Amino acid sequence: MFRWRVACWNTPCLTPSPTPQRHLAEVAKYGTAHVKRAYGDWTGTSLRGWKDQLLAQSIQPIQQFAYTTGKNATDAALVIDAMDLLYSGRLDGFCLVSSDSDFTRLAARIRESGLTVYGFGEHKTPKPFVAACDKFIYLENLTYGHSATALSGVAVKPASRTPAAKLTKDTALVNQLRNAVEASSDDDGWAHLAHVGHILTQQRPDFDARNYGYTKLSDLVAATALFDLGRRTPGDGKPGVIHVRGKHHQNKRPIPAPVNPTGDSPTEDAFDEGGVPGGSEAAIAGTSVEADISE
Repeated sequence: MFRWRVACWNTPCLTPSPTPQRHLAEVAKYGTAHVKRAYGDWTGTSLRGWKDQLLAQSIQPIQQFAYTTGKNATDAALVIDAMDLLYSGRLDGFCLVSSDSDFTRLAARIRESGLTVYGFGEHKTPKPFVAACDKFIYLENLTYGHSATALSGVAVKPASRTPAAKLTKDTALVNQLRNAVEASSDDDGWAHLAHVGHILTQQRPDFDARNYGYTKLSDLVAATALFDLGRRTPGDGKPGVIHVRGKHHQNKRPIPAPVNPTGDSPTEDAFDEGGVPGGSEAAIAGTSVEADISE
């Protein structure tokens, strides 16, 4: 088991509400956030609601005064610190929490160095920034139980599930699912759901079953009624893995027995939300990720 070290950078002035625990809970699916920073002008009144949340989540606030009206000096401070950490060689990835397109080049530069970039932002986030990330999670999709709601004072409701009839009429979605299944399928048409999710994320960083109101990719695929789903148990006490096949496939043979029952392979949970592999136990392998939060 490897550790995935992530650095989380949060920009409170560009995030709708002071709920960093939601961001960190999502980051925990991919690895451990070792560096956690939030950038802003903390002398003003606009970020007053963040104080308790930063203390509760052990996030380091980075003070940056506004040098002039209409200019955001916080962005430059964040980029400089991010590059310092990048060249330290201690990290495997970065989490950028912002809906600002100004960080597009930063995300691209980090990826050019071979590190993974997880982006967090609202649905209004410009597409260039979304595309610059390996994985982009919309803040509106992050939902938690009563404890998180009590901490933040903000109730977040999950999106309503998109009806099956509407899903099948979504040509872009159907084509993406079918192409991903076809690209990772074997001769019998069966594809490992984890591999399907990985391909979907590579093609579209913001792909997420939660965008359609479903908590997992398997739930979304099943809701379309266009695919057959089956679970195969590798044995040796390992959890079962889900395979998927298009119903139009001519070969109707069931899921074959595992070729290598003792070999390591990713479970569907590692990619069930269309994610990229991280340091969780469900992933094939991991590394370390450090998290910095700046707003």
